Amino acid sequence: MTAVSTPVTITGLPEPARRAKRRGAALGLLAWFVGIVFVLPVLWMLLTSFHSEADAATNPPSLTASLTLDGYKEFFGSGGGASPWPSLLNSMGTSLFSTGFVLLLALPAAYALSIRRVRKWTDVMFFFLSTKMLPVVAGLLPVFLFAKDISFLDNVWLLVILYTSMNLPIAVWMMQSFLADVPVSIIEAAQMDGARLPTILWRVVAPIAGPGIAATSLICFIFSWNEMLFAQVLTGVVAQTAPAFLTTFVTSQGLFLAKVCAASIVISLPVLAAGFAAQDKLVQGLSLGAVK
Repeated sequence: MTAVSTPVTITGLPEPARRAKRRGAALGLLAWFVGIVFVLPVLWMLLTSFHSEADAATNPPSLTASLTLDGYKEFFGSGGGASPWPSLLNSMGTSLFSTGFVLLLALPAAYALSIRRVRKWTDVMFFFLSTKMLPVVAGLLPVFLFAKDISFLDNVWLLVILYTSMNLPIAVWMMQSFLADVPVSIIEAAQMDGARLPTILWRVVAPIAGPGIAATSLICFIFSWNEMLFAQVLTGVVAQTAPAFLTTFVTSQGLFLAKVCAASIVISLPVLAAGFAAQDKLVQGLSLGAVK
């Protein structure tokens, strides 16, 4: 009985191994290409933010133009313009408070939908998902009229309530899959020791699902920080957020490209810093439940 041998090349690697190696190299090159495509606009925006308005408006753009900090100085109000700090603080406050409220509501909801499942929990999950099917602009006018009737326009807490309701469905969906991996035996042991539901959620479930909670909170924070439509329509001066403040630099006359790029870089820094600081937990959280 003769044995069938795998063809071996001159390099000493079997042919299947060589094909897998070439496939891995091709996928690596594709990943680098996609990454460069996504990063190039950000790098171009960063370079433009250090140009003068005249150099930023040239066509074709000049890569060798002199660098300056005028765009950043104008953004921070050195030229007599409005200060961005109130808008940045409003964005930080609305994002943090709405994310905190989302976690407080999403954790027990996900617990009831994953660990102690309620009846017809799949219908409940579909209901949460269906709330995201309505276009945001379709609810803008009713919300505006309601806020106007109760004198709640240009109020930070209006944005907190809206961002909480907008991010709650996606948070419940994410945390439901994370909490599904929590061993039920640990929860039953805590119940036998006399632990109540708040204690179980805080001392048992939250530490185990920590990476998933961190990923959920970061995504909710990013969504709240970047939201502009409601902030633009429902706020004025008191509750104006950073994305709405950014639109004030776009004018019908004059040059503004360098200043807008500088403002975009500054406004993006908190989200980038939060993502960089939590990147380990973000990767762990987004990979939870991927392998059963």
